[in-house]
Amino acid sequence: VAFFSAKAYDRTFFDQAGVELNALTGKGSYNAPNLRINYIENRLFLETVELARGARVVCCFVNDQLDAAVLERLGLYGVQLVAMRCAGYNNIDLKAANANRIAVVRVPAYSPQAVAEHAAFLLGCVNRRLHKAYNRIRDDNYCLDGLVGRDIHGMTIGIIGTGKIGQCFAKIMNGFGVTLLACDICPNSELEQLGVKFVNSPVELFPLCDVISLHCPLFDSTYHMIDAIAIASMKPGCILINTSRGALIDTQALIEGIKSHHLGGAGIDVYENEAEIFFRDLSSTGIHDESLQILKSYPNVVITSHQGFLTETALTTIANVTITNIQMMLSHQPCENIVLA
Repeated sequence: VAFFSAKAYDRTFFDQAGVELNALTGKGSYNAPNLRINYIENRLFLETVELARGARVVCCFVNDQLDAAVLERLGLYGVQLVAMRCAGYNNIDLKAANANRIAVVRVPAYSPQAVAEHAAFLLGCVNRRLHKAYNRIRDDNYCLDGLVGRDIHGMTIGIIGTGKIGQCFAKIMNGFGVTLLACDICPNSELEQLGVKFVNSPVELFPLCDVISLHCPLFDSTYHMIDAIAIASMKPGCILINTSRGALIDTQALIEGIKSHHLGGAGIDVYENEAEIFFRDLSSTGIHDESLQILKSYPNVVITSHQGFLTETALTTIANVTITNIQMMLSHQPCENIVLA
């Protein structure tokens, strides 16, 4: 298995999952003979695809690039399976994978609570300026000027996408005593029983909500769904939260919305140009992304580097499900997590 975009925490949780799996199967050492994982720090893209030579499986994450050119090379190298250790697969050309006889599997749900909780924390941080307060205290500045927030209780919260994560977020926010509006192509009956009101389109949410949180996948139809027109139609002072995919938001439109003070703030765990930046230590070199630099400069914007999934529970589930997916596919057993073109 060529394991791309590997981090120290990946190795920790995947090694542990392998030990536990082998204890159950009695097949001996994790790295031999059934699965031998080669942890590779590099992202997968055309310039690094050579590192997959000799592997039957490549294990990838959200910012690995699996376009037609990469998949063609993987097919030539004899790779049979792409195992995504995440739920999303918008970075894979599924038709090209099929053409090169490469199957794709994913982890459809690891810990929806982890991401939903992170979205709630981002909202709290933006609203109550906790990031500013933290930095002030470290500098022995105990002044409260500029830290005024709003009660979340009584707000109207809009949720776009009510799958597993969106549902968890709705339940969390319900505890604050808010009005919940939601939009999804398939209304969630459990949330309707909770009192969530579903509307037909995001456009109906925008002028009504104090907070809008995105929990939908990235498709062509959702690319830049939050653009200048959408932001202009939002309620003045609305706080925008995104823990899904960066390209759901037009970054330039977001900057203008913050700059004009039309938006009350933003909490984002994802960024549309994050691939060359997130998951890396660039503290000694800095970044050359002007848009991200501008966003970082605003006091009412909180940015985290795609860490919504980063809990022990989620990482354990990701490792267990990914390894099980690989084992089942290589042994030609039915796998419910296969992604079809």
